[in-house]
Amino acid sequence: MKNETTRKASNGYVFLLLFFITLVVIIGGIAIFDNPIFLVLILALLFLARGFFTVNPNSSKVMVLFGAYKGTVKENGFFWANPFFSRTKISLRARNFDSDRLKVNDKIGNPIMINVILVWKVSDTFKAAFDVDNYEEFVRVQTDAAVRKLAGIYPYDSFDDEQADITLRSGMDEVNTALEHEITERLSMAGLEVMEARIGYLAYAPEIASSMLKRQQAVAIVAARKKIVEGAVGMVEDALAQLSNDGIIDFDDDKKASMISNLMVVLCSDKEVTPVVNAGTLNG
Repeated sequence: MKNETTRKASNGYVFLLLFFITLVVIIGGIAIFDNPIFLVLILALLFLARGFFTVNPNSSKVMVLFGAYKGTVKENGFFWANPFFSRTKISLRARNFDSDRLKVNDKIGNPIMINVILVWKVSDTFKAAFDVDNYEEFVRVQTDAAVRKLAGIYPYDSFDDEQADITLRSGMDEVNTALEHEITERLSMAGLEVMEARIGYLAYAPEIASSMLKRQQAVAIVAARKKIVEGAVGMVEDALAQLSNDGIIDFDDDKKASMISNLMVVLCSDKEVTPVVNAGTLNG
């Protein structure tokens, strides 16, 4: 497999000066000698003019002579080369690729929607021009394949896999690093350099999104209730202990159970509690 070879082309301005000098001489020869051979020379000169070309900054021209690779011109400017060379322009600028949102399955089979934002550029013009058929289409297809593979390695969330240390939603740094490594391996054969790869969109697929949202809300509610209960138990313990230590009231088991029940209802209820004044005993 060949690699890129940098070629230095001839200065185009020097050849442009020679071109006009030769053109003036030929026109003068036609006027003086009236010989048709000078018309043939003009046609030949016009053919040689095909050798002029320009290379813009962060661009390149891949030179091929009758199927043989002759090098890549990367220096920007105005040049002249063999007019039989075919010249293919390949940009060396950084490019953005925002992939389509793909429906894929995560590690445990949940359908999710995901896309990736990729920053890439051509690093080897020979591989980009000759090792793949269309390197821009190659980027699209291989990026989609890398995203599908990555989604199958990690679960969407730890709700689905409690043993997972890294998930697509929470482990973004690790996931993006793995994604960049995977895409880099796939695109290197086409002479393409991955500058950055990041997940741009991540969500459950529409058909399960509402159910998963309810599940997440339920988990959040359970976690909040657990905290409320833990706090309520501590408050009840403090209240009973303070009442007993200050000698305000003596509790037997029945009174203590009733007091605990009432306090827990008041502290743990998610609605405003309406107090009832007990005019009798605590057990009345």
